[in-house]
Amino acid sequence: MAIIKAHDGTSDPIVTRLVAEDHMPWYKKPNLRLMYVWLFLCCMGVEMTSGFDSQLINTLQFSQPFNKYFGAGYTDEDGDWAIEPSLLGFISSSYQLGSIFAVPIAPWFNNRFGRRWSIMTGSIIMCIGAIIQGFSQHVAMYIIARIILGIGILFAIISGSSLIGELGHPKERAVLTSLFNSSYFVGSILAAAISIGTVNIVGDWSWRVPSLLQLCPSVLQICTIFLLPESPRWLVSKDRDDEAFAVLTKYHAEGDTNSLIVQAEMAQIKSTIKLEMEVSRQSWMTMINTSGMRRRVLIATFLGLFTQMSGNTLLSYYTNLIFGMMGFTSSYAKTRINIANQCWSLLNGTIIAIYVTRFRRRVAFMTSSLCMLSCFIAMTVAFHSLSVADDAGYENKSASYAALVFYFAYSPTYAIGNNALTYTYLVELFPYAVRSRGIGIEQIFGKCGGFFSNFVNPIAMDAIGWKYFAAYCAWIFFEFCFQFIFYPETGGRTLEELAFLFEDKELADRAVEAVEKQIHHEDNPAARVVSTEEHHPRSKEV
Repeated sequence: MAIIKAHDGTSDPIVTRLVAEDHMPWYKKPNLRLMYVWLFLCCMGVEMTSGFDSQLINTLQFSQPFNKYFGAGYTDEDGDWAIEPSLLGFISSSYQLGSIFAVPIAPWFNNRFGRRWSIMTGSIIMCIGAIIQGFSQHVAMYIIARIILGIGILFAIISGSSLIGELGHPKERAVLTSLFNSSYFVGSILAAAISIGTVNIVGDWSWRVPSLLQLCPSVLQICTIFLLPESPRWLVSKDRDDEAFAVLTKYHAEGDTNSLIVQAEMAQIKSTIKLEMEVSRQSWMTMINTSGMRRRVLIATFLGLFTQMSGNTLLSYYTNLIFGMMGFTSSYAKTRINIANQCWSLLNGTIIAIYVTRFRRRVAFMTSSLCMLSCFIAMTVAFHSLSVADDAGYENKSASYAALVFYFAYSPTYAIGNNALTYTYLVELFPYAVRSRGIGIEQIFGKCGGFFSNFVNPIAMDAIGWKYFAAYCAWIFFEFCFQFIFYPETGGRTLEELAFLFEDKELADRAVEAVEKQIHHEDNPAARVVSTEEHHPRSKEV
């Protein structure tokens, strides 16, 4: 258990037990199956956009016309066109800077206008940013374009991750939110593949073409967002209960209005959101008013930092520098190794996302940290050996291949925790009333961490080389310690059953009472399916 424990504020898992009795798989349910298709194309497309951007700025560094256009005559030690490390860091981190600017607005917009309009707004903003990026005339224009892209992605990420968790059937919710991050690699593969065809184009179109193609994922979201229903939890929060019930009935019960699962879900959602609204003032101050919310904010803060500062930005944005340290210097070798790693990341990220939710959340996060630490220790040793060999004037092929092996090994170790479980954990950690703000807090600290990492990475690698990898080892060890002390377990419950995880159990019991009244109503023919007293005796009458 965590050293700092959660209060016993989890509610009686009535809906969880009802869902466990539903043995029909999702792919045999036509309405649910169709909704999952649109969820993949739209909400998963949000992370495709993010993956495309990270690989775009990474692979463009392989392009000599790009480096010449924005490098203002700067060359590296080999005489090739390059961009000064400080400027390169700022170009890369400007995407995160835009997201930081959007944090005060995006959660409010999401709660005010709904999940779908927030995704639409973010996608339109990203389309504008991609067009400006593709037709940039100087480095300042390119940086502004990336800031605009960063603003748009935050609107889409907050809403997309919430919509997946709030629309998904309770049986598949954890897997869906885990797959949200793995879809990142679909976008990164596309960007890496495009770079193979464009890196050798003579002239500025070698970087303008892939920059303009960043439009594609956002256009996909614009075309599919209104094929999805609105979040039933958002509808309930706006007193549109009939619409919320219709959404749950159509997609969670295939149109069966007498479904006990849907009736219990609806009662649970209504009662929980009502209680949340009673104890929440719907402002940013809500996030620090109680000890429970302060603990959620602390966890979300470091979760955001860990997702961006566990070495992933170093290994994703600066492969041009890392491959050079390994001894792979040709554009042919760099682009092929890069796309191979993106395909490998998609494969292991998807498989891990499907299966990791079967294990305890805390154990998965801590396992991920220990495995990442092992990979960075190995890479530190390998790069130190390469540095010694370079100083002595000879090649060390064994160290080069060892560094490459552990570069590939890092991907599944990161995927176990920070990739597969980040949004699953956030959606479970925060109640509906503050969920958008909670994800916003994770995003602002994540983007701040990403901005810092992207700015510092090229400068530090140029200044201290392999020693920089040793610094990451210390940080990842701290990550493990924090997870061991602070992370609560959230697996195996519905969102409403976790709503008062850190609060007084009385609030959770009041939500349970509403569900019990619904499923035990004397006019409900399905009430005989479940009995709270028979399945889960309670020590306290409510």
